[in-house]
Amino acid sequence: MAKQSRSEQLDQFLDAELTRPETALPRAGAKFDAKLVALMRVASDLRGLPRETFKAKLKANLLRRGSMASKPVAAPQALKTAMDRAGAVPTGETALSKVKFIREGFRTVTLYLAVHQAAELIDFVKQAFGAEETFRGTGSAGGLHAEVRIGDSMLMIGGGGAFSGTPTPASLHFYVRDVDAAYELALRAGGTSMQAPVDQFYGDREAGVKDLAGNQWYISTNKATGYAPPGFHSVTPFLHPRGAPAMIDFLKRAFAAEETSREESPDGIVQHAIVRIGDSFVEMGEAHGDYQ
Repeated sequence: MAKQSRSEQLDQFLDAELTRPETALPRAGAKFDAKLVALMRVASDLRGLPRETFKAKLKANLLRRGSMASKPVAAPQALKTAMDRAGAVPTGETALSKVKFIREGFRTVTLYLAVHQAAELIDFVKQAFGAEETFRGTGSAGGLHAEVRIGDSMLMIGGGGAFSGTPTPASLHFYVRDVDAAYELALRAGGTSMQAPVDQFYGDREAGVKDLAGNQWYISTNKATGYAPPGFHSVTPFLHPRGAPAMIDFLKRAFAAEETSREESPDGIVQHAIVRIGDSFVEMGEAHGDYQ
């Protein structure tokens, strides 16, 4: 009979340990060398782990955390389906649907403004829009990161000393209850007028202001509701891409976005579109003129 290899001997010992826990640990000798016996000792020590006390404590902690979590936020259906198909979770019982994966106070989509004048921009949104600063931190290289709340929405602002990139000005749709008063306040805070308040055909009274970093704020009051249209929050990202249809298609494929409206010119240019990602709207219109 051929002599068993070390791995075969260890497998045999493990089988015995699992089926007969009382099996005595062999000693080194002619049958088992010292290295094999050392491995057997490790396997024997690990056989009973995790201990029942550890499992009970872990279960209690998980139950406590679960009871503290607020109402769960559903994951995008496409992401659920992809995970189900991948076998990551049981079909119809997606783990993400039970996990609170959005920070308190935030929404699915949060705009991040990266600018050179980060501190100055924070002061501007406080003075112009009544923003409340909830966090500010400075990195080791001097870069600044801040989070502010404007109405019912969060906005991130970063940059400052460590920001050496090229700023990309953003556009933001900002709903208020009194667009005329908000427009005047933004100008007094140092904003530059893009357009005085005017009644638009789509139901908003709207003004435009550019901040010191070049971001464009479309300040609006919806005349039907006196604030924002149904489903909109205080601050909504407004994109001006080159190739809006491709951008919309990307958001659908990448983030399970749902297109809720699209208005095109006779020659097929997307003048305005809205997509929903999670609990957030994102607006866009094809880049043109001053709107790049």
